[in-house]
Amino acid sequence: MEVESRAEAREFLKSRRAKLSPPSSVPPSDPTSRAVHRRVPGLRREEVAALAGVSVDYYTRLEKGRLETASPAVLDAIARALQLDSAERSHLYSLARASRGELAEPPPDATDGALRPQLRWLLDAMGRSPAYVRNGRLDVLAHNVMGHALYKPMFDSMGDRPNLALFCFLDGRAQEFFPKWPEVAEETVALLRAETGRHPSDAVTADLVQSLLHGSTAFFTLWATHDVRRILAEGKEFAHPQVGPLTLTLEALEVCADPGLTVVAYAAQPASQSEEGLNRLSQTRTATPSG
Repeated sequence: MEVESRAEAREFLKSRRAKLSPPSSVPPSDPTSRAVHRRVPGLRREEVAALAGVSVDYYTRLEKGRLETASPAVLDAIARALQLDSAERSHLYSLARASRGELAEPPPDATDGALRPQLRWLLDAMGRSPAYVRNGRLDVLAHNVMGHALYKPMFDSMGDRPNLALFCFLDGRAQEFFPKWPEVAEETVALLRAETGRHPSDAVTADLVQSLLHGSTAFFTLWATHDVRRILAEGKEFAHPQVGPLTLTLEALEVCADPGLTVVAYAAQPASQSEEGLNRLSQTRTATPSG
């Protein structure tokens, strides 16, 4: 089913407004900043409008999902008023483009075998680093030997074209594989929510979201937060069934020549126990590269 971009815009703006604390967000000179009983958390619409320099009626119209009339300057003002981070700001712009009917091409599909050979060469050249290529809906389209070895529980469960979100929420092994599973779950939902903003009419993404909403209470709860993220680099922990605990750094490299694709690679701190674990994992050679 098609994601409703207007409803998404409405709920996203409401959820961001609810996150803000009036004492730190509203100028002291603003009469609406006086301590009074609030029926809803966060800022009121009139407070956001004052911070953004727009009329209350206009902001109310935007918060009802009517973003098609918002200029870049207005969107920037709303983003500042709501204290949006870079991922949230990008999501707001995506929602505005969708409201204007400016829909981007859908992401490459997991069943599409037309991945450029050069990307597969790159993965294979990263022999010591677990790596894979994913699309925005978190389908793993290709991987190297170490990528398969690191994510062996996922590939064993889902085959050679797994989906990271389906593994995270619908496979019980994920909670053992990720020691900090709640954080991984939040990140996964936030990445998928951002993807629906970029491609609100993509039926495959919408079907994936519906499967997760019906199959996982945790996903249902996190989806309602409307949080978005853009993960470029972070640390990640694994409880690998063959080599034990691993603490790795993740680098997500967006592929400029193939919009919508991301190369994800992992590395361990030199001379650490995790580097030793990766070395032992490379010696098992239990996995085969895709391609």
